[in-house]
Amino acid sequence: MVEENSAITLVEAVNQALAYALANDPQVVLFGQDIGANGGVFRATDGLQQRFGPERVLDTPLAENMIAGIAVGMASQGLRPIAEFQFMGFIYPALDHILSHAARMRNRTRGRLSCPIVYRAPYGSGIHAPEHHSESTEAIFAHVPGLRVVVPSSPARAYGLLLAAIRDPDPVLFLEPKRIYRAAKQPVPDDGEALPLDRAFVLREGRDLTLIAWGASVKETLAAAEQLSTEGIEAEVIDPATLKPLDIHSIIDSLEKTHCCVVVHEAARFGGLGAEIAAQIQEYAFDLLEAPVQRVTGYDTVMPYYQLENVYLPGVERILAGARAALGYSREGRQ
Repeated sequence: MVEENSAITLVEAVNQALAYALANDPQVVLFGQDIGANGGVFRATDGLQQRFGPERVLDTPLAENMIAGIAVGMASQGLRPIAEFQFMGFIYPALDHILSHAARMRNRTRGRLSCPIVYRAPYGSGIHAPEHHSESTEAIFAHVPGLRVVVPSSPARAYGLLLAAIRDPDPVLFLEPKRIYRAAKQPVPDDGEALPLDRAFVLREGRDLTLIAWGASVKETLAAAEQLSTEGIEAEVIDPATLKPLDIHSIIDSLEKTHCCVVVHEAARFGGLGAEIAAQIQEYAFDLLEAPVQRVTGYDTVMPYYQLENVYLPGVERILAGARAALGYSREGRQ
């Protein structure tokens, strides 16, 4: 249990939000593999079964398809289930229930039923994990109508966005970047205040360049922005947080100042969300651009094992290279 008013990590903020939801809404139920007695593989649910009992915090068999399907049944009958998959790489057996049933329930029943599920999964790389433990396939789920995709990048946003996801009447895929589970601490009041979904967060104000990143990549992006500031370049950093639906308006507002943009994500490049963001920018804000949108991403290959993890991940130097490419193009166009 987190001490009140203490600085906490992202994974502790997840635990705090789950505890608040369980304590204040009797319809909330948690379940997943090893989340009860063991508190989950990353201890995100540590202590919750002891506090709220095995009828509210349930251990399940290793059966992702079953976990996803039970959540649909519970949600359609008035409960608010929160289902955990141990890693995003294990979520694929559950796709039929998530995509074909949870995301379609409101449309299928013409609004008679909603499906207030939160599917939680640790995602991304950077912890020296074996195969299937380092997936960043958020674009698969963002493509599906009826499903929100949310990724926090700090303890405060993890707490506020998870509470908002739990209270949402429709299904939310809540992806927790495990590389930064314990990377930093900040005070997070346990006041039950949710943060708005579908709205981007401006993490750093700037006038020369817009940097867009989410999840764990925010850390390196902010570091790159700080490095650029030593060179007299002020970069604005935007965290979309809700990847679907995307707050393109906040991005356009930033481009009205900066006129060039770099999108950073650790997922593979082809078909990644960076491409969707770039497409929307050219569709809605083409006349604001002074340079092509640059993408700094993972590579179109399977995430390598730990020896090559840092080569695959977009680091500060690669982000700086993308920023300088955009700025160089922009300055050439102004001359």
